[in-house]
Formats: sequence, C-alpha cells, structure tokens
Amino acid sequence: MSWSQTTSRFATILSLVILPLASLYGQEDEMAIPWSQKGGVTQRLAWTDISITYNRPVARGRDLFGNIVKWGRIWNPGADSATTVTFSTNVTIEGQMLAAGRYTVWMIPQESGPWPVMFSNKVDIYHTPYPGEAHDALRLEVVPSMASHMETLAWYFAVADRERGELRMHWGETVVALEIVAPAED
Repeated sequence: MSWSQTTSRFATILSLVILPLASLYGQEDEMAIPWSQKGGVTQRLAWTDISITYNRPVARGRDLFGNIVKWGRIWNPGADSATTVTFSTNVTIEGQMLAAGRYTVWMIPQESGPWPVMFSNKVDIYHTPYPGEAHDALRLEVVPSMASHMETLAWYFAVADRERGELRMHWGETVVALEIVAPAED
C-alpha cells in the first residue's frame, strides 16, 4: 500500500470517528444552555402561597407583539414548557373566583382592547398548542398597559399588600396586570 493510500484511509477513518463526535459535542453544547432561561416567583398573600414557573424568552431586538407573538392568536406567556401558576387556596382574579390548584396560563394578545387571559387545568405540557376551552378553569379579559422596556419576559408582583396583590406579566413595553385577592381568614 502506498503512502498516499495509507494517508487517505487514515483520513477517512478519522473523519468517520471525529466528525460525528464533534457534531455531537456541538449539539450538547447548544443544549446545555437554553436560549430561554427558567424563572419563577413566589408570593404569599394573606394565607395563600402563589408560585409561578416559566421560561423567560429574550427580546433580542425583535418586534414582539404583532410579530413574534401574533395578534389574535393564543399565546403561552413564556417559552418551552407552559407557564404554570399554583394557588394554595381559592383566590379571586380580577374579581372572578379560581379554586386552589395548579394551572397553565394563556393569553390572546390583541392590537387594541382587552386581552383574554385563560387559566387551564392542563399542566405539565409544552407551550404549544393551547389545550382548548374545555380545559379552562377561568377565562377573563384584561386591558394591557405600557411600561419601560423589559428585555427578558418577567412575571412579578408589583403589589403585595396583605390579601391583595398585582401579578404582572411584562415583556418589551407590554404589561398585563392581574389583581389577585386571597382570603384573609385561615
């Protein structure tokens, strides 16, 4: 066997072994750090514990509402796994009763006017597709407001005063605020 044939075979063997490993390494590296980091917030109102878990998409200079998030289409405000909220007792949200439990949160962004907000009984699911109205535990409408830019989607309590709180979803310049009232007696 000539030197060039030996070199050629050696190069072929290396490419069969090293290239797949390099490709696998690159995939693992990309998968190790997700684009949307996991986040969460917990808050106690009166005797009620509230927790939200979600993945936090980043704006990265993109037009958000009307582009990345389409007007009039159901959206889970987060990324990857569906955003989940848990209430340890019954609460009222925007004046409507919601039983203690764990729910996924969905919205329908509108170019103008109120946005439908849904709390679904379907949990441990991906952020698409929406599980359907048959699984809604609560559906209400909220008028969004504008605020300073929030690069990474955030859920937070802007107000937490004894039994009342204001839970906000804030991304870009858009804020959807939900008034939550928990029972004051135990």
